[in-house]
Formats: sequence, structure tokens, C-alpha cells
Amino acid sequence: MTTQITVPQTGIEARRQIREGTFLQPTSGVAPRHVQTNVAILPKELAFDFLLFCQRNPKPCPVVEVIEPGRVEAVLTAPESDIRTDVSLYRVFKNGEFVDEPKNLHSYWRDDLVTFLLGCSFSFEYALMANGIELPYYGTERNVPMFITDIETAPAGQFSGPMVVSQRWIARDKVVRAVQATSRFPETHGAPVHIGDPAAIGISDISNPDYGDVWLQENRDQVPVFWACGVTPQSVAMSSKPELMITHSPGHMFITDLMDEDLAVL
Repeated sequence: MTTQITVPQTGIEARRQIREGTFLQPTSGVAPRHVQTNVAILPKELAFDFLLFCQRNPKPCPVVEVIEPGRVEAVLTAPESDIRTDVSLYRVFKNGEFVDEPKNLHSYWRDDLVTFLLGCSFSFEYALMANGIELPYYGTERNVPMFITDIETAPAGQFSGPMVVSQRWIARDKVVRAVQATSRFPETHGAPVHIGDPAAIGISDISNPDYGDVWLQENRDQVPVFWACGVTPQSVAMSSKPELMITHSPGHMFITDLMDEDLAVL
């Protein structure tokens, strides 16, 4: 049974609580209608290759903002933020190995680090719910399930690896609405990359996600729907083995001051 929690309603409030250590849960449902982003932080010498990787793979890695080397404030999307403290849980990879999951980056920060903020599917969940699509984890301490697929990304420089997807159970008669609702948000992954049989994209057991929590099919009328996911850089880090890559922990996003509709297309 999931627990309903009181969540911050704005990006500013969410970041403040996260920075103070009073909000530590996954951020689905936090600051409703605000744009949330995945985080990838790399040394400057790898930043161009990673930017090129994102440009070649806009479904899993849509770029919302890039923060210059050594800077910590997302000036365009979250003024007065601090990328070192404003994500509730980070992941640190060294040479492809997951080595730490800190609550802030003070001990890891360097003047040569470049931060990429990448669109997140949590940003279109309000639109899904507005279209009558239930998301049982929304606003709880639990997380969406995420899977490593056999869909290969387009390589760029040092970076390559399989795409990660997030999965949601959608009632069969709501699938078209889900596609329509999310297609309006290409900068937060847009329309699904796959609908139906998980095995067709290399997922052997839908009850055993690589990241996040299990959500089982509630009735036979539900269809598994898969969206490209910004956890893909973590898969890429393990495949490509950069000297250092820092990311958010899956489900723990950076929350901006942008509204979802700021990134919507007509």
C-alpha cells in the first residue's frame, strides 16, 4: 500500500526543501505542472561529445539547459538554484562503476564540471492525469519502473549504449489519449517509443525493473506503454566508462521554475 505525502507545490519550494534535507522521496507529483529534469554532469573535456550524443538521441536525452563549467546555478530554468544540493539523491560513476549515492555533491564538485539538464517524463504526468489516466505512484514515496532495453542509442565520441525506458500501465481505451497528451512535450521525451509486448524491446520480465519500483498489471484491459527515459545516461556511463559522470538517482529529479506548458507544442 502506498503512502500519500504532502508535496511542495512550486519549483522554488521543492528545491528549498531538498536543499535542507527535508524532502528525500522520488519527485513524481512534486511541484505539479513544473518541468522536472534529469541530470548528467561530466568533465569539460567530455562535454562536447555528450552534447553531440544528446543531439543524436533527442528522445531519451532532450536538452533543457546546459550549465557552464564550474557553475552551479541553472540561470535559465531555475535562478538561484544550486545543482550541488538541489537534487535529493545523486549517483556517482567512475570509469563505468557506480561508486556512491550522495545527498549533495560538495565533496565531488570540480571547476571543470559541466551540467546537462535533460527533459523528464515526470513533466508530462499531469497531462496524462488530466486525460483520465491513473498513475498510482503519483505523489507517493514510490517510483515509476524503468528498464534497460535492447534499443541501441546513436553513438557519439566516447558515448554509446542501450536506451532506458519508463513504463506505465495504460487502459486500452486510453492509449491513444496517452500518445496524444505526451506528443505535445517533445522536450520531455514526447510520445512513447513502444506500446505492448515488452520482449519486443528486450525486456524479459516486466515484474523486475532495472530501476524504480514494480507496478503490476491491475486488470487485463491494461497495456504496457514505454517512454524513452533520461536514466539512459546512467546506462551509457556503465557502457562507455567515462572517467567521471554524476547523475540524479532514478526518480529523484531536479525541479525547475518552468511550467510544463512552456515546453509544449501546439
